Amino acid sequence: MSESLVIFTRTYDFITWLLPLSEKFPKSQRFVITQRLQNSVLNFQELLIEANSLRGSRRAEKLNLADAELRKTRLYLRLCEKWKWLTTSQYKHASIMAAEIGRLLGGWKKYVVPEPS
Repeated sequence: MSESLVIFTRTYDFITWLLPLSEKFPKSQRFVITQRLQNSVLNFQELLIEANSLRGSRRAEKLNLADAELRKTRLYLRLCEKWKWLTTSQYKHASIMAAEIGRLLGGWKKYVVPEPS
């Protein structure tokens, strides 16, 4: 399925854009919001990799966990924009990327068939 391949590329592009940008956030927040943002997006990527190597309900579980990490990422991005650590255009770009990744994840989740019990 092409969604599972495209999502890896889009997530990689998102990470390579976001992580260097987040290093410019206030130093006082490096171990709070910045670290949580970075961890959530990296956890998301790792869960996709793990899901890709599994099948059935185990894959579905990893994809659901990835979905939760993407939701966390979106929250942290909204906070960063509110606090003016991201410009409006940077936030818009991040939101567009996260929305596309979310649609790809949703498409992948629809095709996961649980293993018979």
